[in-house]
Amino acid sequence: MALPSLSDLRQEIDRIDASMHDLLMERGTIIDTLIEVKKTVDSGSAFRPGREASMMRALAERHHGLLPFDTVESIWRVIISTFTYVQAPYAVHADISVGDAPMRDTARFHFGFTVPYHTHATADDVIHAVGQAAGDLGIFSVQTDGPWWLGLVGEGTPKIIARLPFVERPDHPAGTPVFVISKPLADAAVRDRVLYAAQVERWRGDITASLAKEDIAIEAHSARDDLASLLLSAPGTLDPARLKTIFSTLGLSVSDLYEIGSHAQRFHLSQPE
Repeated sequence: MALPSLSDLRQEIDRIDASMHDLLMERGTIIDTLIEVKKTVDSGSAFRPGREASMMRALAERHHGLLPFDTVESIWRVIISTFTYVQAPYAVHADISVGDAPMRDTARFHFGFTVPYHTHATADDVIHAVGQAAGDLGIFSVQTDGPWWLGLVGEGTPKIIARLPFVERPDHPAGTPVFVISKPLADAAVRDRVLYAAQVERWRGDITASLAKEDIAIEAHSARDDLASLLLSAPGTLDPARLKTIFSTLGLSVSDLYEIGSHAQRFHLSQPE
């Protein structure tokens, strides 16, 4: 059987490109109707982090072939974020205290170039900006010095709604782990992992392994003598009272424990052999 000509192959590529463009415009028509149904322009929030995480995981699990998954992920992130922006305009505020380049790469990879991007000197500045805006997002590195998470404590303050990237892998082109905050999303939040701000007395730095056995992670901490402010991540099924009991069995006392957000379970993409 003879191979197709270059002209035939280019025609096929043109046909596929036109079909993809048609589908994107069709998606836009559906989003236009969705705006009327959800009234997101009035509510100021179209974010659905749980749905986004499940979509990205599904793409990673079904992907195969020559095209790198990096490209597929970036395309879909731009599609999702831009259509979310069309539903209810928002900006992304980034703390660049860990460096401008990694945060800019993260923002552009996950939110594209249509969504406005603003930089700030500290995580506290980001929290303040999101708190003052109608529906903006804030991002900051998981490695940011604390205790910035105390700014998320309290009724009506911004909360963590996601951790990026949704699909983690060692060679991710925008792999800086970041938390995403917004004003509280109520029914749109996903609670695979719940984040807590905790004040712990009789602090010891050797408890990480013991907590890991209970699927509890210290994401960040700020300690002085034997008193520490912790950012904790725990399963959404773990009762806060049980969390305090676990610390007590380790000889530590939790004086304050506040829920400050939640996010989807991270998905790790295995590398081909």
